[in-house]
This record gives sequence, structure tokens and C-alpha cells, in this order.
Amino acid sequence: MDGREVCATVHRLHYHTAPLKIVRAQKQYMTDNVGVQYLDCVSNIAHVGHCHPQVVAAGKNQMGLLGSAQGFVNDILNKYVKQLLSKLPDILSVCYLVNSGSEANDLALRLAKSYTNKMDIVVFDEAYHGNLGNLIDISPKMFKRMTQGKKEFVHIIPYPDTYSGAYRENDSQAADKYVKEAERIITQATDNGRKIGCFISECIIVNCGIIFPPRNYFKDLYNLIREAGGVCIADEVQTGLGRTGEHFWAFEHFGVVPDIVTVGKPLGNGHPMAAVITTRDIADALGDYYSTFGGNPVACAIGIAVLDVIENEKLVQSAKAVGKTLLENFQQLKAKHCVVGDVRGMGLCLGIEIVKDKYSRKPATELAQDIIYRFRGQIVM
Repeated sequence: MDGREVCATVHRLHYHTAPLKIVRAQKQYMTDNVGVQYLDCVSNIAHVGHCHPQVVAAGKNQMGLLGSAQGFVNDILNKYVKQLLSKLPDILSVCYLVNSGSEANDLALRLAKSYTNKMDIVVFDEAYHGNLGNLIDISPKMFKRMTQGKKEFVHIIPYPDTYSGAYRENDSQAADKYVKEAERIITQATDNGRKIGCFISECIIVNCGIIFPPRNYFKDLYNLIREAGGVCIADEVQTGLGRTGEHFWAFEHFGVVPDIVTVGKPLGNGHPMAAVITTRDIADALGDYYSTFGGNPVACAIGIAVLDVIENEKLVQSAKAVGKTLLENFQQLKAKHCVVGDVRGMGLCLGIEIVKDKYSRKPATELAQDIIYRFRGQIVM
């Protein structure tokens, strides 16, 4: 070595006290450097399976043909956008292609601000929406751990947790009460001269622990936001493209139509691509937008292959069926073990709440970590 230090900064490792070195993957399995094969229940990127041959072939073939940036007439771009838009309500008719979920959420905020001329944003407590600076600003999961704290244009409302939140599953008015909490916070903000520009959220709230809102919650909350002059952004980066089973988008389960939808990880099955879809009126307020690599032909070819695999292999129906079986078996674990406090979710978007006891419902963090290590076949002392 020449004396210079080589440093690679990475995200916190899974199983960080005894990390896995994964060298290859196929379908739902990952294999480490000593040949041990694992069922992958961690990744949310390989949406149609690791190294799906149809997706790999599409990317390889297009890479050998054309891999230019945007700015040229290209049939494959038009085909992909048309195919993606066909999966959404008709009013969501304008699609921007970008490179990551973070970039998609960044553009969604720009669209909302341009359309409403308001900068204040409503978010769920403990939400996370990306790793760009302005997204850290609106992600309580991140900024609460940083010296910067909450900025004045961010308004935090409680997420509708009917297991350990203020209003629980035995309260028939839980949805109304959570909406009232949001209304109180928004009213307080407007009384202080703040003007609400948008509300951004996941509809099945993954980053807060797979929170499944009570019925009618999002209908009432979306109405509240729109009455305040804001628009509603559905972050489908982790829940889109049929992961929840039955529907293609999580927002469809709740009978709402967002003003803007963002989606990322699943679109490219590991290839970096994302999208923002909105209405014509909102898009017109932004004006010009350009992304060098968003919507390049290779990404579009891969995106088409992913959508085709989802349809041809009936993966939405599969997610529903497999999820139903998983949920039923998790319910059996809940009945058997006092530390399994709750199981919830739908399709392949499921959560298990590990608690100290079912009465207190207090999280058993260390036990949950130990269970994770037992799943991977190794207990680290």
C-alpha cells in the first residue's frame, strides 16, 4: 500500500455483530461465501425475485443496444410510461422517471410546493422518506436523532397505531380520534400563520412498524389536508407494485386517490429507478424538469420486464395467498407465545410485534434482536 487509507462507508449491516457476506442470489434465496443458502425475508428490492432471468435478459439486451440519457425520442420510454400509468387511476396521468425513491420524494415535494405555493409539510411521527437533505428534514425517524431537530415548516401528527398508540383496537372511534389529533395540530399551525402545502405518508406505514390504519382514516385525513389547501402524496416506495396483495398500490386498500404517487425500489428489481406520478394540473405548475439518467432505455427495458413478470406470474395474487398463509401461522404463534403481542399487515407486508408481555405491550427490543439472529441460524453472545 502507498500509505493512503482506503475507506468505504456503508449502511448499517444486517446481523452487524456477525455479518453475512452474500455472493450470489436466485429467486427468493441468497447464498453466502461459504455456500450456506438463506431464504431472503430481508430484501425489499428484488421485487420479482433475485436475478430473474427475464429482467436480467431485458437489461443486458438493451444495454448492448442503447443506453443513452433522456432527451431523444425513444419508443421504449413511451411504452414503459404507458404501461406504468395503466396501473394507476386515470387522473394520475403525468409520469416523471428518476433514479431512486429519495429522488422521487424530493421531486414530489417540489411539485407540491410549486402547485400550492406553500412550503409547510405534514408527516407522521417516526416517518422516513429518504436520505436527501430536505427529506431528512421531514423524516422524524432521522431528525429526532440529530442536533438540527424539527424545522418550523414540519408538522408531526401521530400515526394511527391501534396496538400501542393512544387509541386502540377496541375503540370504535379510533380513526376519528386520530384524525382529530391531526386536525388539532394543523389548526394550531394555521393559527400561527403556517400554510399547509402537502401531507406525505405511506398508506401502510412500514417505517413505523407496519401500521395498518383503521377504516376510513385516510379518507378523512386526505379531506382534512385538502380543506387546508394542501395536496396528498402517497409514498409507495416500499409498498407499491402489488406487495400488499389484491391491489397494485397500498392506497387502493383505503379507497383514496392521492394527488401525487412516488415509487422506487420495486420498479427495477434492484436496478436504480423510480417514478413520480401526478395530475396534469400539478405537473403544469412545475414547468420543466430534467433527469439525466431517469427513464434511460436500459431502465425502461428492465421496468417493462418487471411489470410483465408481475402480471404473467400473477405475483399480486401470489402475494395475497402467501401473505394469508403467513398471517394465519403468525396468529398461531401469537396464541402460543406471550411475547408475540400483535401480528398485522397484508400480503407480503407483514409485521410481528415482540413485547415484554401482552398486558403492558412494551417492546422487547433485545429479545426481537435475539430472534432475528436465531432465524439466521446463529446466536451471537
